[in-house]
Amino acid sequence: MPENTAAARRADVLWLARLEYRLHAWRERRMRKRGLTPTVAAFPGYGGTGWVRVLGRVLITPTRRRASESEYASVRGWRSFLSVPIGFAQVTVHVAGIAHEVVADRGGVVDTVLPADLSPGWHTIAMSVEDGDPVETRVFVVGPEVRFGVVCDVDDTVMVTALPRPLVAAWNSFVVDEHARQPVPGMSVLLERLVREHPGAPVVYLSTGAWNVGPTLVRFLSRHLFPSGALLLTDWGPTHDRWFRSGVEHKRANLERLAEEFPDVSWLLVGDDGQRDDAVYTDFAGEHPRSVTAVAIRRLSSTQAVLAGGRTTVNDHTASGVPWVSGDDGAALLERLEEAGVARRE
Repeated sequence: MPENTAAARRADVLWLARLEYRLHAWRERRMRKRGLTPTVAAFPGYGGTGWVRVLGRVLITPTRRRASESEYASVRGWRSFLSVPIGFAQVTVHVAGIAHEVVADRGGVVDTVLPADLSPGWHTIAMSVEDGDPVETRVFVVGPEVRFGVVCDVDDTVMVTALPRPLVAAWNSFVVDEHARQPVPGMSVLLERLVREHPGAPVVYLSTGAWNVGPTLVRFLSRHLFPSGALLLTDWGPTHDRWFRSGVEHKRANLERLAEEFPDVSWLLVGDDGQRDDAVYTDFAGEHPRSVTAVAIRRLSSTQAVLAGGRTTVNDHTASGVPWVSGDDGAALLERLEEAGVARRE
């Protein structure tokens, strides 16, 4: 691309990013005039010896009714996108009795590492903004003796969504009732079995989905008995140099980060053949073979593959030093992992 053309394109994208920010600022003013105030959508995080990674997003959210004391009423997906992100908000994070002041990014996302002297396992932390009520979430601290962990994709790996075909993706993300979303058969059993066999193992749900659907995903995983784990999502909006954030780069960057943060942990990477998980996992396993125990790829059905725009080309892994298995659902993947010696036979 000629240099002047590339510069013009970057200018266009930067203009779009500024427009998005101005739109959010206008919506924020309108909602504040209605008496609404910001809160924090806090998501499960993780940590290691002496630190925790805290995740959340500052939003002004329209009032929603509850169906019970513990569960929101069933809603359509588009309602998740009505909230207004509050950029550069100051957030108070309480970890182990110590208050930390952090600042959200332009999209209202809080993704920061804080010092914390916590024992291995789950711990509750709290986040608040503008002296509002604190919102609790949890972080999982990985013990220094842990050598196994799970990184799992979400769309079409644990939840049937038929991504990335745009119209179908939009239907599933914006229209389908959250209680109508279906889990991939056997995947919760597979992940729960692996966690049970490896006490103290971290689970990280790494998805290209937007932070807007984070609360829905947390409820979905809990409702369908998936093991608790950190949730790493992304923001769909424009950046300074591109129209939309790259989901592939989001996954690659977080895998690299996990390898750096936990050099002694070897991960089971779980994904599907409807997006680019195979290519991302191939690159990561080639660059960090000691950080990968095995790769498990769920094969989409013929119908799901059509809805998702076709299957991606799966590389030949017969010569790989890392076990690669595939199957149609969680039960098939578990059987293949047992054959590979990654899971124990019962």
